[in-house]
Amino acid sequence: MLVDFRSDTLTKPTPGMLEAMRNAITGDDVFVEDPTVLKLESMAASLFGMEAAIYCPTGTMSNQIAIKVHTLPGDEVICEGTAHVYQYEGGGIAFNSGCQVKLIAGHYGRITSTQIAEALNPDDIHKPISKLVCLENTANRGGGSCYDFEEIKKISRFCKEHNLFLHLDGARLFNALIAKNETPLQYGTVFNSISVCLNKGLGCPIGSLLLGTELFIQKARRIRKVFGGGMRQAGYMAATGIYALQNHVHRLSEDHKRAADIANALRKKHFCGTLLPVETNIIIFEINPTHTTKQVIELFNTHGIRVIGMTTTHIRLVVHLDITQEMVHYVIDCIERM
Repeated sequence: MLVDFRSDTLTKPTPGMLEAMRNAITGDDVFVEDPTVLKLESMAASLFGMEAAIYCPTGTMSNQIAIKVHTLPGDEVICEGTAHVYQYEGGGIAFNSGCQVKLIAGHYGRITSTQIAEALNPDDIHKPISKLVCLENTANRGGGSCYDFEEIKKISRFCKEHNLFLHLDGARLFNALIAKNETPLQYGTVFNSISVCLNKGLGCPIGSLLLGTELFIQKARRIRKVFGGGMRQAGYMAATGIYALQNHVHRLSEDHKRAADIANALRKKHFCGTLLPVETNIIIFEINPTHTTKQVIELFNTHGIRVIGMTTTHIRLVVHLDITQEMVHYVIDCIERM
């Protein structure tokens, strides 16, 4: 049996998604004439109680468009040190927006309003202008950790008081919403912009949504074109997003339960050191000094279990739509025999 935990981006379209693609009515999205894309954008905006949305090929593009719209060259972006916008987007903040980044050492990938206040630059011509705060929920390198919404509200209030924009990298936001029993409408009230991936926990082949005001999305549409993200008959892919929002959100709790079960098995093993709290579908654990990450990855590989090294001392497993309960039983049995 082959079980691939390297990422939740590995999922294949479900039969329902394939049928939705086959039946999609399409047009030219660059002309804003694809009815299925327009339906997805309207559905997402309504879901979050925001004015508008734009469909993009990737989460990285959604984040980078948001940063570009919110800032001018020479401005400063504040985020947590392990944030995806800083660690995994190819230096895009510098390349695309010409901005400087101020990193905050958070707790499992999360930062607080107090930390942001301490990081804020004074009104000093020697300093870049602090313009944008980026949060990530769930925090990938925090082990899929979730923000406390009360803290998000504090951050939002602070940003409004100090003329800062607030963007959410919500690549796995629906995982957080399910885990914390929260609603999209709550998030739409506190952020200037939100990006949501469709190609991770929701299982679509591609796609991300960027949400904000009508004016923000109007600017974002121009930047998307500049970034090469203007797609034509994108309705075939957008149809999978509509299907996912209607059918794949509540099932995320299954992924969370399966991740917790696998984590419980890992805790008992000699090669497993500190294991980050498992709140959603991500498991990250430290390798004990008696072993190397390479050795443990190879040990998993011998059983047909694919995992990924997050750092030189940490391994990540991500549970997703294509991981069945049978696979989980198999993996736990293998771990117990390792």
